[in-house]
This record gives sequence, structure tokens and C-alpha cells, in this order.
Amino acid sequence: MRRSIPDKFPPGPTTGLKRWSAGPLNNDPLTFFTELAKNYGDVAGLRIFNFRTIFVNHPDLIEDVLVNNARKFAKGRVLKANKHVFGEGLLTSEGEFWLRQRRLAQPAFHRARIAAYASTMVEYSERLIHGWQHGEERDAHAEMMRLTLQIVGKTLFDADVEHDAREVGKSLELLLELGADFRRAIYVPSWLPTPTNIRAKREIRRIEKVIYRIIGERRASGRDAGDLLSTLLAAQDEDGSRMTDKQLRDEAITLFLAGHETTANTLSWTWLLLAQNPEVEKKLHAELDAVLGGRAASLEDAPRLVYTNHVLTESLRLYPPAWGMARLTMEEHEIAGYPLHQGMGVAFGQWIVHRDARWYEAPESFRPERWEGDLLKRMPRFAYFPFGGGPRQCIGNTFALMEAALCLATIAQKFRLRLVPGHPVVPLASITLRPRHGIRVTLESRQKV
Repeated sequence: MRRSIPDKFPPGPTTGLKRWSAGPLNNDPLTFFTELAKNYGDVAGLRIFNFRTIFVNHPDLIEDVLVNNARKFAKGRVLKANKHVFGEGLLTSEGEFWLRQRRLAQPAFHRARIAAYASTMVEYSERLIHGWQHGEERDAHAEMMRLTLQIVGKTLFDADVEHDAREVGKSLELLLELGADFRRAIYVPSWLPTPTNIRAKREIRRIEKVIYRIIGERRASGRDAGDLLSTLLAAQDEDGSRMTDKQLRDEAITLFLAGHETTANTLSWTWLLLAQNPEVEKKLHAELDAVLGGRAASLEDAPRLVYTNHVLTESLRLYPPAWGMARLTMEEHEIAGYPLHQGMGVAFGQWIVHRDARWYEAPESFRPERWEGDLLKRMPRFAYFPFGGGPRQCIGNTFALMEAALCLATIAQKFRLRLVPGHPVVPLASITLRPRHGIRVTLESRQKV
């Protein structure tokens, strides 16, 4: 049941707005928005030069924007500024075109289709740890990026283009690093020949060269490789039309980001949290031993790995891959008594709401047990929204959750990951939330301990 929006919210600085530098936001947006919420409550007003934004922190206000009045808002300026990367894919497109693309892409994410990839996820996880040795030091984030890259290479493009997938992944990772500079993304047009833009265009061309070649080869062969690309190629709209090569390019890059970067980040932060919380790790291992008994995980095990899924749910709460969201006002609206005029921004952050003491006891603590029972039912709908919400909710959330659970179960059954003392683990709030310096760990085989 939809909750009504409270009549009164503590007033934020939405009147008499002053100019302020984007420096603090750009250098550490997580701290900036945390302090903003702490100082101004559920509604705050921002102004960067001539651009005004309302920053909201109450789940009911977020629901008002993402669900109840979704048609009045479009994607925010950061994503629009990255259209040269993602084109008109599901992440960035709008209106009727987005709806058509969503209909065409939907068959690729039917439950039966996704279930067929479960064995691939387990197989590649086992292949990864086959090369691990007890006592080795590795970068857990680099290892998870490598793993999810191989999985997306198989499920999106098919295994015979693994080298190409590696090249696309490297270029996309660089583009995401460049995207961490919000001032550049918003205020420097992509056509301006700056060194950063020239570098970005070079990486985009590399991605496109690979993707267009794969699309051309697949169209020529007519082969159904059982991957997501084959499904997209075969998809037909109600009028009989299909995706063009450009549309396939845009969706392929978007799915590559969703199936590679975000899942790798989720797993990386989960290893950090498990290493910091040995009692949780011990309980996770006990469940894996009881359910799997040393054998490979399968899709059928997923419902029985209850605590494993709680671990991931809690990890997504503390370190959501999509750490914040923004929308542009397209029609006049009012939120919590504040007018929104066309062209104004609305921003909200999973990082902030997921760590709010109103919804979570000991919000900074890693407590998977909190998800036992009906916590989700007792909270406002948007007190937990790692995959967004409303009509634009992530189409691949089922895929991502299954992948994270099977990879975690497969690896944690064989290894513990111990943090290397002194290595800094710092969240980098780019388009996704990633560890800036990686996560250095020492591998500890469970069979040797």
C-alpha cells in the first residue's frame, strides 16, 4: 500500500540559495551528501552556478518521484552527460523510445532464460579459484572484476569472444573512472577536444569496434548462441520491427556495465564486510557446509541459501553499487511543499537512506540477521532500493542477485579472504560505487585450516 507523504518536513535551504563550489561534492560526494542530510534533514536545496537541485532523504518523497509522478521526471544530468558512452540504452533513454527498448529487451531477462546461466556462473567461479593458492596475496576487487567479466563475456556475447570482452571491460572501466569527475561530466561538453574527452572517445571507439564486429558476425551467421545478444537480435516489437545495430550497441554497453561492474562491486564489498565480521563469516560457512556439503552450487540451491542471501542484501544496503540517483523535472511539481520548476533537479542517495537510523537499528553495522522476518514489509518502500524503483527499476536485478549469490557461495565454500593490514579501502563514488584502491587480501583455504 502506498504511504502518504507527510505534510511537513523540516525546512531545507531552498530559499535564498547561495552559490557554492562543486569541489566538496566532486572530491567526496558520499561525505558531502551525508553531511547535507545531517544538517538539513529530509529536504535540502542546492545550487551549482545556475542549476538548482532539491536533495530529498525521506523514502516517501523518493517514491513520489520514482513511482507516483515518474512521468514528470527524466534521467539526471550526469547520466545525460554520459550518453556518448551509453547512447540510447535502457540506462539513459526516455519516453516512448525507452518503453519500446524495454519491451524488446525484456525476453532476455525472463526467469527461464536467466536460470540457464546459473551453471555458467558456478563454472567460471570454480575456474577462478582453481588458480588460487593458500597464503597468496591478491586484489579481491580485481579478481571479482575478472570473474564477472568472464561471466558477462559468456552470457552476453558467448565464450568465443572472451578476449573481446576483456578489451571492452578495460575500456569501460577507464570510462567509469573518468565519470567520477562530476564537474567535468556535467559542465564540459563531450564534443570539446579536451585531453580527457579525447581519451574517452578513443576508449568508446575501441568498445564500438568490438561490439559492431560481433553484431555483424552474429547477424551474418544467424546463429543462436544462447546468449543475451542472440535474444536481443531475435526480439521483435508489436509492429514487427527489430533493434538496429546502433540500438544493439547501446544495449550491449549498458548490459555490460550492469552485468560486470555492478556485480563485481557487490562481491568486492561483501568480501570486505565478511573479513571485518568473522562471526557473520562463520555463520555463512556453516550454511554453505550444511546446504552444499562440498559439492558445486546450483540454481536449485538458491532458496535454501537463506543466510547467504541475507549477507548480500545487507552488503547491498551498506555499499549499494548505485549509490545515488538524480532526476530532471520535466513538468511543474511540488515536493514536501517546495515547488519544482521545469529544468530543476531532484537527487537522492541509497548511500544516505540505507544508513538512516530511522529505518535501521545500528545502521553502520553489518548485520545480515536484520533481514530475517518481515523487515522489508515494516519499512517504507524506498528505505531499501539498491536497484532503484518504479518503471525504471533495473531490468537485470534478478540476474545480478543470482550471479552474486552463486559466485559468493562457490568461492566462500573453499576460501576465506583476509584483509592485508594497512591497505586503504576507500569508496569511490563514480557512476557506480567501487573501491578506489582495490581490496588487498590474503587467501586462506578452508581445507588447510
